[in-house]
Amino acid sequence: MFPEYRPRRLRKNEKLRGMIQETEISPKHLVYPLFVREMAEDRVSIPSMPDIHQFSIEGLVREVEEVVSLSIPAILLFGIPEKKDETGSGAYDEKGIVQRATKAIKKLFGDDIMVITDVCMCEYTSHGHCGVLKDGAVDNDATLELLSKSALSHAVAGADMVAPSDMMDGRVRAIRETLDNSGYSNTPIVSYAAKYASALYGPFRDAAQSAPQYGDRKGYQMDPPNQREAMREMSLDIEEGADIIMVKPALFYLDVLAMARQAFDIPLAAYSVSGEYTMIKLAAAKGVLDFKRTVLESTIAIKRAGADIIITYFAKDMGRWFKENSL
Repeated sequence: MFPEYRPRRLRKNEKLRGMIQETEISPKHLVYPLFVREMAEDRVSIPSMPDIHQFSIEGLVREVEEVVSLSIPAILLFGIPEKKDETGSGAYDEKGIVQRATKAIKKLFGDDIMVITDVCMCEYTSHGHCGVLKDGAVDNDATLELLSKSALSHAVAGADMVAPSDMMDGRVRAIRETLDNSGYSNTPIVSYAAKYASALYGPFRDAAQSAPQYGDRKGYQMDPPNQREAMREMSLDIEEGADIIMVKPALFYLDVLAMARQAFDIPLAAYSVSGEYTMIKLAAAKGVLDFKRTVLESTIAIKRAGADIIITYFAKDMGRWFKENSL
């Protein structure tokens, strides 16, 4: 007996498969992370992240020009200061690297690109932790004031959105109140709401020069085995005023992403992190994986799990493929 219904009928050619495709990606869903640094060179390669660079402000502007040409709507900006100190003062300096870079980008490109700024202390502190230390541990409440000052300085510089990534308790409310009280009530907050203490951040820490000088971040980033805790974290951030919530990393936490999609009806972002990028790049370089197919399949998986916005180092690759109509 042959089956009454044969699903293969709808897979027999590309046009038919396209007509019934359930999940799609396009450049409008992508955000490209960028690193800006005080330096003489226009750009410097990051050995652990092939084809990713640190940029001077001048080099960054040229890179953003290409991003705009590929119809990618937003960048996520990370800064590497010339000097670091115990309190990460470069994070909220009005003449800091991110503040000046944001002004330069918005002056040249205006509404053609959205600048989302990462709000954290780890790139700016001499000890590499995400806040002020007290007795060897991060002081949550003392850190909130500095995060708020940092977010406000970004908004003043022209940032379209601010993205706190520190995982301090209460930081979304503190930032929201500071922005609102300072005339920036229309600046959205993209909260790294469920950020796990992942092994996949190693290449990023090279890129952002943000590795902790001692200890780790398990005391404030989430424990990888926990799902329900992620729902609580996201719920709290929504109550505090987050406009967009994020799951980070993406591929190793698709279950959390899918749970968030079912539980919450606000925009949901996912960060496909540096380790995910480097694994695919190195495997493709050795001929073990087809680069384009793997990038697209992994990105579709993130979208299928429920992400509205995908922060990915593959954004430019996908932008080129869309532009060339080779998808």
